Amino acid sequence: MIYFLITIAVFLLMECVTWLTHKYIMHGLMWYFHEDHHQPKYEHVFERNDIFFVIFAIPSIVLFYYGVEGGVNYLFFIGLGITIYGICYFLIHDVLIHQRFKWFKNTKNKYLIGLRKAHKVHHKHLGKEHGECFGMLFVPFKYYKM
Repeated sequence: MIYFLITIAVFLLMECVTWLTHKYIMHGLMWYFHEDHHQPKYEHVFERNDIFFVIFAIPSIVLFYYGVEGGVNYLFFIGLGITIYGICYFLIHDVLIHQRFKWFKNTKNKYLIGLRKAHKVHHKHLGKEHGECFGMLFVPFKYYKM
């Protein structure tokens, strides 16, 4: 039971990590890698921005490695929480919002539509300044009502 709670807590904490990283790292000192993601109609299979998937995967890999050393321990479940969040991020951000894969084109779900609207507001700013809506799973309620 404690391992399940650790996994869920880390998953939820990752939304905070994502918000802070997106606002202060991606729109800050690592803007070079994130900038192409804010350009309209970017038509390559990969973006420089995709480096962040690798960067976020490294802690999970390390935690999985040390989390099975001498038997499964809490580190494994911290890595699992990060990984599950990463999978959700991929499905929401790259599949649903940006349609890099055409899997969920015609959703009628109000929550998913709200996420899409909030992200469009984020992308209306082509530069790194004046951004808003830096989260991924939790966005202001006003986007669900629009």
